[in-house]
Amino acid sequence: MMEGQCHCGAVRWTLTIEPDWLTRCNCSYCRRAQALWAYADASQVTLDYRADGVVRYLQGDRTLAFVSCKACGCTTHWEGADPAAGGRMAVNANMAEPSAIEGLRIRHFDGADSWEYLDQR
Repeated sequence: MMEGQCHCGAVRWTLTIEPDWLTRCNCSYCRRAQALWAYADASQVTLDYRADGVVRYLQGDRTLAFVSCKACGCTTHWEGADPAAGGRMAVNANMAEPSAIEGLRIRHFDGADSWEYLDQR
Protein backbone atom coordinates (compact mmCIF):
# COMPACT_ATOMS: atom_id res chain seq x y z
CA MET A 1 0.00 0.00 0.00
CA MET A 2 1.19 3.50 -0.82
CA GLU A 3 -0.24 6.83 0.34
CA GLY A 4 0.27 10.32 -1.00
CA GLN A 5 -1.04 13.83 -0.64
CA CYS A 6 -0.64 17.25 -2.17
CA HIS A 7 1.55 19.81 -0.43
CA CYS A 8 -1.25 21.28 1.68
CA GLY A 9 -2.89 17.89 2.42
CA ALA A 10 -6.29 18.75 0.93
CA VAL A 11 -6.05 15.99 -1.72
CA ARG A 12 -5.03 12.50 -0.59
CA TRP A 13 -4.81 9.16 -2.31
CA THR A 14 -4.15 5.57 -1.26
CA LEU A 15 -2.92 2.93 -3.69
CA THR A 16 -3.78 -0.57 -2.48
CA ILE A 17 -1.14 -2.32 -4.60
CA GLU A 18 2.60 -1.94 -4.97
CA PRO A 19 3.32 -0.96 -8.55
CA ASP A 20 5.80 -2.99 -10.59
CA TRP A 21 7.39 0.29 -11.71
CA LEU A 22 6.82 4.03 -11.85
CA THR A 23 6.61 5.95 -15.11
CA ARG A 24 8.18 9.28 -16.01
CA CYS A 25 6.54 10.63 -19.18
CA ASN A 26 7.91 13.39 -21.41
CA CYS A 27 4.60 14.55 -22.89
CA SER A 28 3.88 18.26 -22.79
CA TYR A 29 1.90 18.05 -19.54
CA CYS A 30 3.86 15.44 -17.57
CA ARG A 31 7.25 17.02 -18.18
CA ARG A 32 5.94 20.33 -16.85
CA ALA A 33 4.22 18.71 -13.84
CA GLN A 34 7.31 16.54 -13.15
CA ALA A 35 4.94 13.70 -12.35
CA LEU A 36 6.05 10.18 -11.52
CA TRP A 37 3.08 7.94 -12.30
CA ALA A 38 1.98 4.74 -10.60
CA TYR A 39 -0.70 3.13 -12.76
CA ALA A 40 -3.58 1.12 -11.35
CA ASP A 41 -7.16 0.15 -11.90
CA ALA A 42 -9.47 2.78 -10.40
CA SER A 43 -10.77 0.15 -7.96
CA GLN A 44 -7.25 -0.03 -6.45
CA VAL A 45 -7.14 3.69 -5.60
CA THR A 46 -8.96 5.53 -2.85
CA LEU A 47 -9.24 9.30 -3.27
CA ASP A 48 -10.03 11.73 -0.47
CA TYR A 49 -10.81 15.38 -1.28
CA ARG A 50 -13.66 17.84 -1.40
CA ALA A 51 -15.36 17.97 -4.80
CA ASP A 52 -14.80 21.72 -5.01
CA GLY A 53 -11.17 21.40 -3.87
CA VAL A 54 -9.68 20.25 -7.18
CA VAL A 55 -9.23 21.44 -10.73
CA ARG A 56 -9.55 18.98 -13.61
CA TYR A 57 -7.63 19.71 -16.79
CA LEU A 58 -8.57 17.85 -19.95
CA GLN A 59 -5.73 18.03 -22.44
CA GLY A 60 -5.14 16.83 -25.99
CA ASP A 61 -7.71 14.25 -27.05
CA ARG A 62 -9.66 15.03 -23.85
CA THR A 63 -9.81 11.41 -22.65
CA LEU A 64 -7.77 12.03 -19.48
CA ALA A 65 -8.35 14.53 -16.71
CA PHE A 66 -5.26 15.66 -14.81
CA VAL A 67 -6.41 16.48 -11.27
CA SER A 68 -4.68 19.16 -9.20
CA CYS A 69 -5.32 20.64 -5.78
CA LYS A 70 -7.10 23.97 -6.08
CA ALA A 71 -5.26 25.32 -3.00
CA CYS A 72 -1.59 24.38 -3.55
CA GLY A 73 -1.61 23.43 -7.24
CA CYS A 74 0.01 19.97 -6.99
CA THR A 75 -1.05 17.48 -9.67
CA THR A 76 -2.03 14.44 -7.63
CA HIS A 77 -3.45 12.01 -10.19
CA TRP A 78 -5.10 11.52 -13.53
CA GLU A 79 -8.32 9.72 -14.26
CA GLY A 80 -10.53 9.04 -17.24
CA ALA A 81 -12.51 12.05 -18.42
CA ASP A 82 -15.55 10.32 -16.92
CA PRO A 83 -14.28 9.12 -13.49
CA ALA A 84 -17.61 7.37 -12.82
CA ALA A 85 -16.73 4.92 -15.62
CA GLY A 86 -13.80 3.52 -13.60
CA GLY A 87 -10.97 2.07 -15.64
CA ARG A 88 -7.27 2.81 -15.53
CA MET A 89 -5.83 5.80 -13.73
CA ALA A 90 -2.55 6.91 -12.19
CA VAL A 91 -1.44 8.59 -9.00
CA ASN A 92 1.55 10.91 -8.83
CA ALA A 93 4.04 8.94 -6.72
CA ASN A 94 5.98 12.16 -6.11
CA MET A 95 3.18 12.93 -3.63
CA ALA A 96 4.23 9.93 -1.50
CA GLU A 97 7.00 9.97 1.06
CA PRO A 98 10.36 9.27 -0.62
CA SER A 99 10.82 6.09 1.42
CA ALA A 100 7.57 4.69 -0.06
CA ILE A 101 8.96 4.76 -3.62
CA GLU A 102 12.60 4.10 -2.84
CA GLY A 103 13.91 1.20 -4.88
CA LEU A 104 11.02 1.09 -7.36
CA ARG A 105 12.12 0.96 -10.99
CA ILE A 106 11.48 4.15 -12.98
CA ARG A 107 10.64 3.65 -16.63
CA HIS A 108 10.76 6.49 -19.14
CA PHE A 109 7.79 6.77 -21.48
CA ASP A 110 8.00 8.77 -24.70
CA GLY A 111 4.56 10.38 -24.60
CA ALA A 112 5.84 13.24 -26.74
CA ASP A 113 6.58 11.19 -29.84
CA SER A 114 6.68 7.39 -30.17
CA TRP A 115 4.31 6.31 -27.37
CA GLU A 116 6.80 3.64 -26.34
CA TYR A 117 8.85 3.00 -23.26
CA LEU A 118 12.34 4.21 -24.12
CA ASP A 119 13.95 1.27 -22.31
CA GLN A 120 12.32 -1.11 -24.83
CA ARG A 121 14.00 0.37 -27.90
